[in-house]
Amino acid sequence: MDVKTDPAQLHLGVFVAAAGNHVAGWRIPGALTDTEDFGALLDIARVAERGRLDFVFFADSPVSSVKGNPTFIFGLEPTTLLGALAATTSRIGLIATVSSTFTEPYNLARAIGTVDRISGGRAGWNVVTTGQPGVAENFGRELPRHELRYQIADEYLKVVKGLWDSWESGARVADKATGRFIDESKLHVLNHVGDHYSVRGPLGLSRSPQGQPVIVQAGSSGSGQAFAAKHAEVIFTVQQDIDDAKAFYAGMKQQVAAAGRDPDHARILCGLYPVVGRTEQEARARFEELAALIEPGSALVTMSERFGFDLTQIPLDGPVPDLKPTETGQRSFLEVLCAKARKEGLRFKDIHDLFALSRGYLLLQGTPETIADTMEEWVRERACDGYILIPPFFPGAFTDFVDLVVPELQRRGSFRADYRGDTLRSHLGLPEPAHPHAMG
Repeated sequence: MDVKTDPAQLHLGVFVAAAGNHVAGWRIPGALTDTEDFGALLDIARVAERGRLDFVFFADSPVSSVKGNPTFIFGLEPTTLLGALAATTSRIGLIATVSSTFTEPYNLARAIGTVDRISGGRAGWNVVTTGQPGVAENFGRELPRHELRYQIADEYLKVVKGLWDSWESGARVADKATGRFIDESKLHVLNHVGDHYSVRGPLGLSRSPQGQPVIVQAGSSGSGQAFAAKHAEVIFTVQQDIDDAKAFYAGMKQQVAAAGRDPDHARILCGLYPVVGRTEQEARARFEELAALIEPGSALVTMSERFGFDLTQIPLDGPVPDLKPTETGQRSFLEVLCAKARKEGLRFKDIHDLFALSRGYLLLQGTPETIADTMEEWVRERACDGYILIPPFFPGAFTDFVDLVVPELQRRGSFRADYRGDTLRSHLGLPEPAHPHAMG
């Protein structure tokens, strides 16, 4: 089923890092500190559902160091968590981050497919290729080079999608009179043999209620963009400037078309870090409260891990160094922050504090009205199709957005007042993929 959405309406998801996306957001009074508290995570999902958001999005990375941001050390395995949330929510989309480099495609297809079944078609998979060498050590393996990680991921996706197509709809007959349980004509064994994987199949799950779970991807390097153009239905991007965002949007849509796909079947969502107040004074006070929590150099280790450089010896009061992308660094973050530094003449401390505060995402500070103005402008100007919220802390900063900004967007007709369907694809306005072997 192809559920269209009003092009004037934007899409909204929330990125859940339970202890907050500010380096010290957990220190705010009332902020969540127990990142393994299922009840608190369920409350976040239910707030998102109350706000009619498209999805909740859970990050994940196997621990490689305890020297960076300690709030990322403890966390529940996301597909297990989503299974529990699937049984305790009814409409909100559920997206888990899973590495294609350090997992097996059959197990992943089964895990995400199970969440999709439990939830009635609300699951998505955020594909990451994982660039931290320390993570590879947890699996007794060498970290593949950047280009190879994407080659592996490309084959991995082919296997997973093929497994999800193991059965056509209606394969389970369960005819009690004849004793016929399945229609074997609707079975399609994968029999994949490739450079990196040999997987026979089939998957022991019937076809998804939404055709297939939604594929999400956040890499913005050249390899990441090519991969997203071929596979991703939601593309998560880091942008700081509307003109840069418009260029990325146009280029990405062109790449999707060049890959043989309909550009409208790829939603481009920009990370948004909101600091909301009922008045400008209240918003400014909240921003100053968050800024005051940043200790000098507190984000340097995390930045070093993220970008693939040792930044701990660079003077904070000096210029931004000329950093070139590395095999292990997240290139899109690096390029966006360096471009901002060059454009605005920033010092290294400014970049450090921006990362510590908002992890480099677009920061909007203001009232519900002013924040909604900018959100509408970016969508209207085709800089993005919507946003993934990056709240500084949970639950308060996220609840404020849902209670203050979402109603303003709804009042303007820029965001849905209610869900139009039951699946994640219906929320995103994405078509249900046809089974490659289905007739008619």
